[in-house]
Amino acid sequence: MSLTDKVALVTGASRGIGRAIAQQLAQQGGRIAIHYNQDRTAAEETLASLPGGPHRIVQANLTDPTAVQAMVESITADMGGLHIVVNNAAINEWQPVLRVDYEVWNDVWQRTLDTNLVGPSNVMFWAARHMRDSGGGQIVNISSRGAFRGAPKSPAYASSKAALNIMSQSLAQALAPENIFVYVVAPGFVETDMSASILASPRGDAIRAQSPLNRVGKPEEVAAIVAFLASGQANFATGSIIDVNGASYLRS
Repeated sequence: MSLTDKVALVTGASRGIGRAIAQQLAQQGGRIAIHYNQDRTAAEETLASLPGGPHRIVQANLTDPTAVQAMVESITADMGGLHIVVNNAAINEWQPVLRVDYEVWNDVWQRTLDTNLVGPSNVMFWAARHMRDSGGGQIVNISSRGAFRGAPKSPAYASSKAALNIMSQSLAQALAPENIFVYVVAPGFVETDMSASILASPRGDAIRAQSPLNRVGKPEEVAAIVAFLASGQANFATGSIIDVNGASYLRS
């Protein structure tokens, strides 16, 4: 696979899965726009880890359509185009219905839907216009196993990812005539800095045992699937949802 001369925007690329995706795309020759919202230092660490280039860091609150428009326009102007978008940025907040008050319940819903659904929608709206005018592109949205199996302690997260799935498939149909291809990658539990404490706790063994491989995923394994979809070699799979969960949850 070669992404030489391709520009890729990876949202939430300052750590974890997003950083691994940025690294994988850069290893294939892509030039990466590393998006962050608040943690500039972590974004700079991602930048320092990337081969090739030139790459750049971009900042935006993805729930603000004006900020997203400005970000996309700056990428296309400064980097010479935008060929690949990976919508990775997301939040997952604890929200068990019988253990939080209504104010928390409602706040988590609003914040989660804004970040996990409206944010990717904003990015795709502006990116698709540029891709249409420049001959096409690939969009990969990062969903979750939770969209299918549920998440009883974070229902807003699971719901936002289920909605992201159907939005992605809707846009796959809408954008295919413009040579814009939309995919979804749905990871299970992945070993990242944010999950390290849970995996090291008494819950860790049970989480690993959900997979017959008796482990959780690695960010690089998710990134490898994203890189293949972004390469342009899988265009007839547009609209597909690819599970990357170590057979911890199977659907047919």
